[in-house]
Amino acid sequence: MFTGIITDIGRVAAIERRGDLRLTIETGFDLEQVPLGASIASNGVCLTVVEKLSGAYRVDVSAETVAKTTAGDWAVGTPLNLERSLKLGDELGGHLVYGHVDGVAEVLSMTPEGDSHRWRFRAPDSLARFIAPKGSVALNGVSLTVNEVDGAVFGINIIPHTAEKTTFGRLGPGARVNLEVDMLARYVARLTGKDL
Repeated sequence: MFTGIITDIGRVAAIERRGDLRLTIETGFDLEQVPLGASIASNGVCLTVVEKLSGAYRVDVSAETVAKTTAGDWAVGTPLNLERSLKLGDELGGHLVYGHVDGVAEVLSMTPEGDSHRWRFRAPDSLARFIAPKGSVALNGVSLTVNEVDGAVFGINIIPHTAEKTTFGRLGPGARVNLEVDMLARYVARLTGKDL
């Protein structure tokens, strides 16, 4: 479980295609403090550390994860928003994020608005009904508040700090981002018989 507050920007250092993908991810995390089997959200995808190296760790990415996320688009050099999993007592600065990506959204535009930028995204039609104004979403693992919704298109304001401390400063129209809808929306849908 995560909060959507990014604590490092890592980088894909190597890709090995086997039965699953094995990725080597460079990070500034103190890996002495990261046990094997720990979960690290990588662009919002919960991945398990299977090997530790000097300044990097390895993860296996299943075919299911490649099919449902942008992980199949990652290449050597791709920057990744990284967040270690929560510990009891940690501050919940964003919202509860699980690292279970629901689908992929497309960046439509980014327009200056004061010192910030208003970003517009298109969600998959099947997920649009789970996105509400003033609700939360995680995009590439970043906890964000939805400003407005028009069908499958929704807007978010990105402040300069967020653009600088995440990969959003490197994205533009046409980019694909991992989308995780708020868990509350999932459970409401389940209770009403309208699952994702």
